[in-house]
Amino acid sequence: MPRRGLILQTRTHWLLLGLALLCSLVLFLYLLECAPQTDGNAPLPGVVGENYGKEYYQALLQEQEEHYQTRATSLKRQIAQLKQELQEMSEKMRSLQERKSVGANGIGYQGNKEQTPTDLLEFLHSQIDKAEVSIGAKLPSEYGVIPFESFTLMKVFQLEMGLTRHPEEKPVRKDKRDELVEVIEAGLEVINNPDEDDEQEDEDGPLGEKMVFNENDFIEGYYRTERDKGTQYELFFKKADLMEYRHVTLFRPFGPLMKVKSEMIDITRSVINIIVPLAERTEAFAQFMQNFRDVCIHQDKRIHLTVVYFGKEGLSKVKSILESVTSESNFHNYTLVSLNEEFNRGRGLNVGARAWDKGEVLMFFCDVDIYFSAEFLNSCRLNAEPGKKVFYPVVFSLYNPAIVYASQDVPPPVEQQLVHKKDSGFWRDFGFGMTCQYRSDFLTIGGFDMEVKGWGGEDVHLYRKYLHGDLIVIRTPVPGLFHLWHEKRCADELTPEQYRMCIQSKAMNEASHSHLGMLVFREEIETHLHKQAYRTNSEAVG
Repeated sequence: MPRRGLILQTRTHWLLLGLALLCSLVLFLYLLECAPQTDGNAPLPGVVGENYGKEYYQALLQEQEEHYQTRATSLKRQIAQLKQELQEMSEKMRSLQERKSVGANGIGYQGNKEQTPTDLLEFLHSQIDKAEVSIGAKLPSEYGVIPFESFTLMKVFQLEMGLTRHPEEKPVRKDKRDELVEVIEAGLEVINNPDEDDEQEDEDGPLGEKMVFNENDFIEGYYRTERDKGTQYELFFKKADLMEYRHVTLFRPFGPLMKVKSEMIDITRSVINIIVPLAERTEAFAQFMQNFRDVCIHQDKRIHLTVVYFGKEGLSKVKSILESVTSESNFHNYTLVSLNEEFNRGRGLNVGARAWDKGEVLMFFCDVDIYFSAEFLNSCRLNAEPGKKVFYPVVFSLYNPAIVYASQDVPPPVEQQLVHKKDSGFWRDFGFGMTCQYRSDFLTIGGFDMEVKGWGGEDVHLYRKYLHGDLIVIRTPVPGLFHLWHEKRCADELTPEQYRMCIQSKAMNEASHSHLGMLVFREEIETHLHKQAYRTNSEAVG
């Protein structure tokens, strides 16, 4: 703390010195501009031998007046600019002083050691003053607005719909349910037990008793969160037999940042065992191995590959691809497990995890349609920890390139398709197949349940087992993990309900809303273009 105070004091001295220099500069410029300008070579008016009329002196005076008006305007502009700079420097100095006082009071980043309740209360009140509660904030555009979300006693109407995709729903997440219940109860407490400074009159019931509001009198509410300040709540209550509404504004201020831990993580020796279950699809595997060669062999160099292959058809091709990579890159850290049975992803990952016999290892469950970067592999290492954390990244799923790049003759190479745009793909937040976890955690929790039937069911079941346990589940979108589009086939053997869900999934993976709309209205668009061309040709002929 003494060192920090000395730094702040030194900065304050330099700011004061800068303010003094700026003031001196303003005075110097003013004196310089106001001094009369003379030209030693120019003759003075009125010298003997030269005749000057009245018009000459009037023109001279007008010229001098215009000159000084121009200079005065320039000086005013410079002074205004310097005043603004002085104001900005004063604000910086005031901010430094506030930080100094905050640091002295122990409310800073690491200030949770000796702070008093009074200091913390003052900080929380300052959060309310900074937030957009009592006065609006000047925003650059409509994209800077923090919108509210509305709710009633039973429903939440949300812009960010989350995993359920429902614009209206009962709060599913426990933290949101508990939050809204607490807020309504707090609002009722404010109404039923008002403070002296509350702007509301005591109202009596029909029999003269004190009127008491309950949760059934809650009409609607709005809330929004400013990430650096807190959450604002606007609540409205009304008795059924009254016309007046009761309005309560609450604010949950965020406290100061507190250090939880600071540690060094060494990932230099962390080997990842990438496990890929596969059946047929040899062309996709060849593309996968091209990415594997570039990222894992040439860049990362701390990877073991385990391929679990189902069936006999295509097995020789897979062996040939692996042998080609071995001869070209001198890469031998791979295992090929062959199973002569029907493809089952969960079964393949179980077998691949148990095929490793060198002790503890970090595993990445991967599909042949996944494209990943070297940065993702490091994210995998940083976010998984044996006995503590498992990593479930959200994959960015690419749309059908034939639709996305329909205006081009051919789609660009895969590497150029890896962009995060709303018309190129979407975050597959309902997918839980790609995961990084340690072998010991996977075996302890029991691995995949082979009794679970249905497409993707085993992934969700494993994910839920971790959610029900004590390990921390890290769930976040990552920029270096892509799911490449491939055609999805909905089998005739599916039940009508399964077939409908399969078609919905296929549509979601095919293209964006706007691109699908263009396909739906293709005939209407072509008719319009034909009419436009006909009209243009008619006008040209006429």
